[in-house]
Amino acid sequence: MTDGDPAGTPPAAPVDIPYGFARAHGVVIAPDGEGRWLATLRDGADPAVLIEVKRYLSAPLRVATANAADFDRLLSDHYAVDATSAMAGSLEGGDIDLIASGMPSAEDLLDSADDAPAIRLINAIIAEAVRQGVSDIHIEPYESGLVVRMRTDGVLREHLRMPPHVAPVVVSRIKVMARLDIAERRVPQDGRIALTLAGKAVDVRVSTLPSRAGERVVMRILDKDTAGIDFDVLGLTGETDRILREALAEPNGIILVTGPTGSGKTTTLYAALKQLNDGQRNILTVEDPVEYAVDGVGQTQVNAKVGLDFAAGLRAILRQDPDVVMVGEIRDRETADIAVQASLTGHLVLSTVHTNDAVGAITRLKDLKVEPFLLASTLRAVIAQRLVRKLCENCREPVQADNSIAAMLGLDIGTVIWKPRGCDQCNHSGYKGRIGVFEAIRIDETVRRYIYAGGDEAMIAKHAFLKAPTLASSARAMVAKGLTTAEEAIRVARREDVDA
Repeated sequence: MTDGDPAGTPPAAPVDIPYGFARAHGVVIAPDGEGRWLATLRDGADPAVLIEVKRYLSAPLRVATANAADFDRLLSDHYAVDATSAMAGSLEGGDIDLIASGMPSAEDLLDSADDAPAIRLINAIIAEAVRQGVSDIHIEPYESGLVVRMRTDGVLREHLRMPPHVAPVVVSRIKVMARLDIAERRVPQDGRIALTLAGKAVDVRVSTLPSRAGERVVMRILDKDTAGIDFDVLGLTGETDRILREALAEPNGIILVTGPTGSGKTTTLYAALKQLNDGQRNILTVEDPVEYAVDGVGQTQVNAKVGLDFAAGLRAILRQDPDVVMVGEIRDRETADIAVQASLTGHLVLSTVHTNDAVGAITRLKDLKVEPFLLASTLRAVIAQRLVRKLCENCREPVQADNSIAAMLGLDIGTVIWKPRGCDQCNHSGYKGRIGVFEAIRIDETVRRYIYAGGDEAMIAKHAFLKAPTLASSARAMVAKGLTTAEEAIRVARREDVDA
């Protein structure tokens, strides 16, 4: 390190050099705490840039050097803090199209003297997504342009299209905010950004993936308010609600939630944890990743790089004297065996498996080599679920079910159902929000005997759904109530027998 000019006083107002200039020329500035500016220069960078920096600051400089890896880390940390704090303080939306039109037209945007347009664009995209209740933002580079799509109520729609040269600076800026390695473009990366919007805490989970035309970015919007969701909001009704509440009241055993990716299984588990989180139990989880921070619950994140998978995490938390254990997913035999042993030793275990229906979860655990007698004695309940789009109550229209719809849903011809129309309140989609469709199996003595004796799925389902609704019948009930459309119900129940 070499000293430059004698001590002086940096300007009182915050001053920084643009991110594009800092990265391109290999220099980062920050107050050194002694009344001067510290300029960190990347190894191999042209020292002549310090002349321009000194002229820009109109203040004395001290100079330090850093190797390429340390400099990239410093660059990411310095500008990530700046971007995140600015957004946390005031994340404002505005007209995305207008902001996008203000992006510079230069081919090499990283050499631009001002990267503020990219920051404003990303701020506006995230703010608009939060305002509209978007779950995911997709930023996709193609040779023809940069496309921004947003997933609302499970459906992706294009929101913005920009010239292809905009992609590198937009992606780089997002990576800086998520504290990712901006120099690494060959491997996927994952990070997160913590924001507040009008006092509302929001986490943005960022995933990058190399593609032919550049790096694709998906930002998942995690609304922390969802972590405190109640059963009433989930859509559980009648017998299904009773089965789950009874199972949660058990002192030990396994409760499973099943369904495909994106069906709301994690939200249901968090609602169950809220029900159990009374301050008198030690509740521990192992998740991949931890989506919502919950006070009173000890949460551990899977980290494959250091060998912390679900099985290792589950083994570790069992030594922490838990009462309730939540495992993000049972996906292999080892995790299944440990979960069964945990339930046998007096713990209540909550987890998920990927199956199409509730009965299929029992078969899935058998496939993972869990002994039938252990499964029969430890399993307490299995919940299967899907998400359907809710009709906008402001603009839905009544229609009579025609022959084909009535036949597929088991309704009488001419039954009044509802269809979407579209209005300003639902962004002209006809739908607003989603609601869960559930089926539940309570593992009673009869089902235990079937499991122990190796009974097939049909035998178990015939008994389990004598009184409780199936996914298909639950979906039909929602159509009859005007909560969703026949098309949504058919999508959920496409593999079901409508006469069940």
